[in-house]
Amino acid sequence: MDDSGSGFKEVSRAGFVAIVGRPNVGKSTLLNRLVGQKISIVSSKAQTTRHRVTGILSAGAVQFVFVDTPGFQTRRGNALNRAMNRAVSQALSGVDLVFFVIEAGRFSDEDRAALDAIPPGAHVVLVINKIDRLDDKSHLLPFIDQMQRVREFAEIVPVSAEHGRNCDVLISAAAKLLPEGSPIYGEDEITDRGERFFAAEFLREKLFWLLGDELPYGLTVEIEKFETEGRLRRIHAAVIVDKPAHKGIVIGRGGEKLKRAASEARIEMEKLFDGKVFLETWVKVRSGWADSERALKSLGYE
Repeated sequence: MDDSGSGFKEVSRAGFVAIVGRPNVGKSTLLNRLVGQKISIVSSKAQTTRHRVTGILSAGAVQFVFVDTPGFQTRRGNALNRAMNRAVSQALSGVDLVFFVIEAGRFSDEDRAALDAIPPGAHVVLVINKIDRLDDKSHLLPFIDQMQRVREFAEIVPVSAEHGRNCDVLISAAAKLLPEGSPIYGEDEITDRGERFFAAEFLREKLFWLLGDELPYGLTVEIEKFETEGRLRRIHAAVIVDKPAHKGIVIGRGGEKLKRAASEARIEMEKLFDGKVFLETWVKVRSGWADSERALKSLGYE
């Protein structure tokens, strides 16, 4: 395709980009912002993202296939954390570019551990997120200078994923680093994950927000039935908890919490699926699920 009749042919580029960092630096918010639609759940809790989530951005002759990874785990050593770290390692093994995300003004031991997990030869763009939260903006340039001495980055781009600031700059800088090639997915596709996956994730997100610090790490969601009738989806979802005492916490007085979580999740599903959703939910006790490789595999953890 010629550019404005100048005779310059626009080069097609496409590639996979892993979004990596410690928990709670805003990786999922960044993915959603770049893709332009919510496909990765977010909360203020660590461990919110537990699976690899793929988001696709087609921008002119360039296509990004973003892989949002779980936050790299350094503290808790159960099977769930090991599964999340495997997801990070697997994502890093097959990408063309890495977005390493940190918070503006902060580079902790956890950040260092996440950075060390990136192979030495990888092309890495340092994404300094949450610049809107810096009390003193004059601290940003010295912080960038500090980070330039940590590792050789292909680019360093400060952004605010929450507000969209500089995200266009990030895309422009990263586009030049992708390999030449044809699009990997169709121009109108935004993810390779199926509706069943998003149904479970949206319900889990709402429970994380409603339960605060009471339970999030001890629950997951399993879709037991997913039926499509025209534009109607009938979804049966089980909330899996670790202990009998957790069941009442999730359900809430008079079933209030579970009903509210289901209602809010259903609204988001209908937006993404572009159709009506009938969502039925209940709670099941499955002791030790987060430390059982077999249980995790049955729940879709890789």
